[in-house]
Amino acid sequence: MRGKSLPNGGFKACPCFSFVPTNTRFMLRELPGDLEGLSTMWTADEIARLCYEHYGSKLPKQGKPEPNREWTLLAAVVKIQPTADQACDHSDGRVQVTKEVVSMGTGTKCIGQSKMRKSGDILNDSHAEVIARRSFQRYLLHQLHLAAALKEDSIFLPGSQRGLWKLKPDLLFVFFSSHTPCGDASIIPMLEFEDQPCCPVSRDWASNPSVETSDNLEAPEDKRKCEDPESPVTKKMRLEPRTPGGTAHRQSFGSQERGPNPPDVSSSNLTAEELASVTGMTPSGAQVVDVYRTGAKCVPGEAGDSGQPGAAYHRVGLLRVKPGRGDRTRSMSCSDKLARWNILGCQGALLMHFLEEPIYLSAVVIGKCPYSQEAMQRALIRRCQNVSALPEGFGVQEVKIQQSDLLFEQSRRAVQTRKADSPGRLVPCGAAISWSAVPEQPLDVTANGFPQGTTKKGIGRLQARSRISKVELFRSFQKLLSSISEDKWPDSLSEFPTKELRVTLGQHNRILLFLRLS
Repeated sequence: MRGKSLPNGGFKACPCFSFVPTNTRFMLRELPGDLEGLSTMWTADEIARLCYEHYGSKLPKQGKPEPNREWTLLAAVVKIQPTADQACDHSDGRVQVTKEVVSMGTGTKCIGQSKMRKSGDILNDSHAEVIARRSFQRYLLHQLHLAAALKEDSIFLPGSQRGLWKLKPDLLFVFFSSHTPCGDASIIPMLEFEDQPCCPVSRDWASNPSVETSDNLEAPEDKRKCEDPESPVTKKMRLEPRTPGGTAHRQSFGSQERGPNPPDVSSSNLTAEELASVTGMTPSGAQVVDVYRTGAKCVPGEAGDSGQPGAAYHRVGLLRVKPGRGDRTRSMSCSDKLARWNILGCQGALLMHFLEEPIYLSAVVIGKCPYSQEAMQRALIRRCQNVSALPEGFGVQEVKIQQSDLLFEQSRRAVQTRKADSPGRLVPCGAAISWSAVPEQPLDVTANGFPQGTTKKGIGRLQARSRISKVELFRSFQKLLSSISEDKWPDSLSEFPTKELRVTLGQHNRILLFLRLS
């Protein structure tokens, strides 16, 4: 592997992140100056509106939620670049940009560990954010095909080393999600005048968190509902609660516009008073007494949640796995995955063979939902402060984080509002949709990790693979490799005379794959 490739070993698990090297120093990488102007030429609402319109016009009915009965989540990657005709720019000299959705995903499900397959032909994680990122990898593979064929419309230019490519200097990518990612970013402070997500917190406990409490505050059958930040159990939550004086207060604590960043709260078990000191007080003096719950569970073997009522229920900054009904999952929370992409890039280990530098997201935009700027900054950036001493080109990114005021029409909140008092239970959609800006078969609809409609008898066959499964992305990588003459291969591949390529598939497993190329 060449110098920019990730080293084998040297990392250890910690409560803040999954690969933190010892004896290292923190490094933040800011957006290059030549791209800073592009990042100011769009708004969060413009990104959200573009994604919602794309969802409505480009994605088929197949795989979408059943009206008034199902809901889903949406995520996408948007490409930002200057317009070709700069004569159309504003008189003030600002650069005009075009915005294009290049990948999109929907989904809310994740399979249990007993259903995982070593062959890589099943989607372990079908949350919208993960589907969108895998769809983005399909797009990048196609763009590398164009670059290798010397097509001018590729987003890549030749790098300084043989066989390597780099992004055109005037491009950046924005990640959009209709909802706060599960895991650490969803542990959001709640104020004393808000309806609480679980059992109401005792005022005595709020002023004295050390008071012992009962372990049986919530019935077992209500526990999963309590952990869902959008599922009312005892009371209905409000997206924009009102202060005692009647003024609407937007839940966006510690935002960049309100002054310096609050102190780091990584891997701590916060009391109500500590949370209030971190996130600040409202103009009315309201206190933080609780937090929204996340269904993501702490990684086994690491520090766990206290489970106490109120603001001390969760510890923040911890690694978590997605929840599963009965069969525990092994998929990390979307907060953890976004944090990982913010350090290692979105391209993955295979594509890194062809890239001079990793491909990072310049911004993350969240749709209208329960939201905290403080929690997003902590989950994606600040808790990764110990990650450094990475190979050249890698580093923690100072990704911009914003929220839109536009609600996704098929989010749980929107469907619940339309449904009103209609009979029947509201459930998450079981299907996931993948869309990539590629010319051949851009759409992929899956359920339970396989193409929708796959039978048990069909599992294992070629047609029973999602186009964004590990094995299919690897096949696309093989096709890219076979389209390039060996004398133009990057050094990291050409150094294997027997054409045995060691590649990383999945989050934790390194598998030796043998390529037999004619």
